[in-house]
Amino acid sequence: MIRFENVGLRYGMGPEILRDVTFNIERQSFQFLTGPSGAGKTSLIRLLFMSLRPTRGLIHVFNRDMATINKKELPELRRRVGVVFQDFRLLDHLTTYENVALPLRVLGKDESEYRADVVELLKWVGLGERMHVLPPVLSGGEKQRAAIARALITRPDLLLADEPTGNVDPPLARRLLRLFIELNRLGTSVVIATHDITLLEQVEARRMVLADGRLSVFD
Repeated sequence: MIRFENVGLRYGMGPEILRDVTFNIERQSFQFLTGPSGAGKTSLIRLLFMSLRPTRGLIHVFNRDMATINKKELPELRRRVGVVFQDFRLLDHLTTYENVALPLRVLGKDESEYRADVVELLKWVGLGERMHVLPPVLSGGEKQRAAIARALITRPDLLLADEPTGNVDPPLARRLLRLFIELNRLGTSVVIATHDITLLEQVEARRMVLADGRLSVFD
């Protein structure tokens, strides 16, 4: 599904954030991305989401060479990727329900087709009573859960989650992990960037470890 070959990334004239990164992400795979703060995990997530292009090296996404993908093609490819950013990126003028349903609206679906699915997912992540609330009223943990629900609602081919349990308590973190595992069982490849050691210990999965800009993979 995804292939990186000797990828390097730098911002401007600064030093390389990522150096000679090589790995594959197979279909229906599950992996954790770990490493110390500043190691480049968020930058790697952005490369996977195609919101950054590498400084050097090759990236193939869904059998396409990123170097040859034009701007008109990017939206269609990105729709196959669900992403949860650390800053949530919820729209403050939309309710929780509307934020989660937004990817389906963008796809042109009628609300009658998706309302039940959105409501069910919101209940599952513990936001059933908060679906008509605007994001500024939500706590950090509630915003995190809304962002996760929005990323999952389209059942993407690839899910990227940057510290998805960073603002929730341990019981909810375990519940969200079970949701990611179930989504993976249904066919979605999952990449979870996390510092949470307890999360890593709860499931046998591939570990990709970033340190000093280099990636080591442990299957």
